[in-house]
Amino acid sequence: MIKPLVHINHLTFAWEDEPVLEDVDLKIFEDNFIGMTGPNGGGKTTLIKAILGLVSPRSGRIYYREDLPRKKRPIGYLPQIKHLDRKFPITVLDVVRSGSLMRNIPFRSRSEEKKKAERLLEETGAENLKKKPVGELSGGEMQRVFLCRALISDPRLLILDEPGTYVDNRFEKELFEKLKELNEKMAILVVSHNTAMLDRYAKTMVSVNRQLRHLPSGITGRVADGIL
Repeated sequence: MIKPLVHINHLTFAWEDEPVLEDVDLKIFEDNFIGMTGPNGGGKTTLIKAILGLVSPRSGRIYYREDLPRKKRPIGYLPQIKHLDRKFPITVLDVVRSGSLMRNIPFRSRSEEKKKAERLLEETGAENLKKKPVGELSGGEMQRVFLCRALISDPRLLILDEPGTYVDNRFEKELFEKLKELNEKMAILVVSHNTAMLDRYAKTMVSVNRQLRHLPSGITGRVADGIL
């Protein structure tokens, strides 16, 4: 029997006395491409933080498969752009290289790390940005760079929180095409309000509004609009 990479089991979370998540169950397998939607304040980002180990549930547990180490779990994370400090004095290349801190097997040398970072930037069409200060990037450029940062650790699961924020439709489509390609090597979990894009690319749909529901294909838009 194939075990999931991550098994969220009856998870409940609250900020002080304010319930955020209630009795959430979700299994993430290594070939999954999960699209997650739901209203603002419904608990989507909190659920991501729980998976990443940034918050602890009030009850329930999150189980990780035995081959996912405890200290540095191979999970890549692309946060929302609006939460990033654009004034921090760091170049694009250094941002990407900083993701290597989460690798279970360190690079043998700084040269090897640099070459991997440069290769990822080239694969995402951002090789010309490597010396640029990160604060000068557009929304689409920022997403490319932080995708590379998430990928340099060779994750088994890649989580993206609203990757379409502050980017145009063409880039968002390019990003989802890249995620489709990456899904051949890792599990993908995408939080997005672009339900049309989720319907097109995700293999599994879920909605989070305090509780988690699995959705049949093709109805995420109606759920997000509050029709269902």
